[in-house]
Amino acid sequence: MSPNPEELADRLHSAAIGLLRQLRREDDAIGITAPRLSALSVVVFGGPITLGQLASAEQVKPPTMTRIVTGLEEDGLVERRGDASDGRVTQIHATAKGRKILAAGRARRVETLAGAVKALDPSRRRALESGVSVLKQLVAAMRGNATAKN
Repeated sequence: MSPNPEELADRLHSAAIGLLRQLRREDDAIGITAPRLSALSVVVFGGPITLGQLASAEQVKPPTMTRIVTGLEEDGLVERRGDASDGRVTQIHATAKGRKILAAGRARRVETLAGAVKALDPSRRRALESGVSVLKQLVAAMRGNATAKN
């Protein structure tokens, strides 16, 4: 019998939250707050980006994002630049320091996660590999792209 979708979704949600909480501990070494780190990630992987777009992506109001970006700017992790095609628009760009810090944080999280994965027996690792593939498809479907591939 197939699992109940609501129960499976609830278990998946709890597992995802637990995993992210464990991995977030690695971010404490960076010394950047979670909201700033999240915004920096959006700028590094999706930027350059306007303040409004960044606020929308992070689901916060523009004044909140202004404070976050100002802090990132003071730390030398992002910089504001005028848009070449429209002087009224300001784009947020990641600096080399911002990209380096984000990459180092990701490497720490992946290393921690890899240690836990290595502790699994091979059959559980194969199951996890299948699960990751399904999870990627699920994320794509939630974004409206049901044709996700690995």
